[in-house]
Amino acid sequence: MARAAGPGLPVVAGGRSAGARVACRTARALDAHAVLALSFPLHPPGRPESSRAAELLDAGVPALVVQGANDPFGRPDEFPAGGHELVPVPWADHGFAVPKRAAITQEEALDVITEAVADWLRRL
Repeated sequence: MARAAGPGLPVVAGGRSAGARVACRTARALDAHAVLALSFPLHPPGRPESSRAAELLDAGVPALVVQGANDPFGRPDEFPAGGHELVPVPWADHGFAVPKRAAITQEEALDVITEAVADWLRRL
């Protein structure tokens, strides 16, 4: 049973980049209900053979990964299937920045993130 942060509220471990890795590694110890991983660094840039997928897959709880489509630390199509939901952010990099030439604005990219997280939290 997950500990509650308040009456009826489950704990969600979360972080961005290295913080997402920490959230995955500590979710069970926190008795977290789920993990929110923003810009999970699947591998060092240019080194997909050094995968950190096991950290995500071994979290032991449902996870939401929100990942920039152009993230050099791992594009959405590089993620393995497993106990997580993945939401790509079009054009975005590791910091969720989108180039000026992108088909979406920075505000629209942030809307993708907030809407995906809000929807996922409602479904927990």
